Amino acid sequence: MKNNFPIKIYRISNFFYRKKLKYLSSFLSWMNRFLFSVWVPGSASLGKNFQLGYWGLGVVIHSNAIIGNNCMVAQGVTIGRNFGDKKVPIIGNDVYIGAGSKVFGEITIGNNVIIGANTVVNKNIPDNCTVVGNPMRIIKTDRKETWYDLK
Repeated sequence: MKNNFPIKIYRISNFFYRKKLKYLSSFLSWMNRFLFSVWVPGSASLGKNFQLGYWGLGVVIHSNAIIGNNCMVAQGVTIGRNFGDKKVPIIGNDVYIGAGSKVFGEITIGNNVIIGANTVVNKNIPDNCTVVGNPMRIIKTDRKETWYDLK
């Protein structure tokens, strides 16, 4: 599941976007939308080893989003901006975002963070934390292990 099809299509779309072939990039984003029900535009910045749960079913990522390396986004996640904000979230490395979560606003999410399912995140999150709930609250800090090391 590490390199699933929606991410491969995104990588090609991102390549065309960087080469200033915006129409081709947009076409591939729409193709991703209709084939896999995922909206990941080529202008978004996704790090290495980015993964989508269940092939990204229902995932929406803003076109200016910045997501670090080794991140996992489960199904039904929205990453975007508030109506008044001009910027979108910046997500660090080794972050897991649980199913149905909403991440929005001019916020920064640190490295090695776990966001629980159906969590609404609209505030900054420091490194090595676990957050859950609506409104979100930090339930664990100073975690040592990364989300993919959990057994």
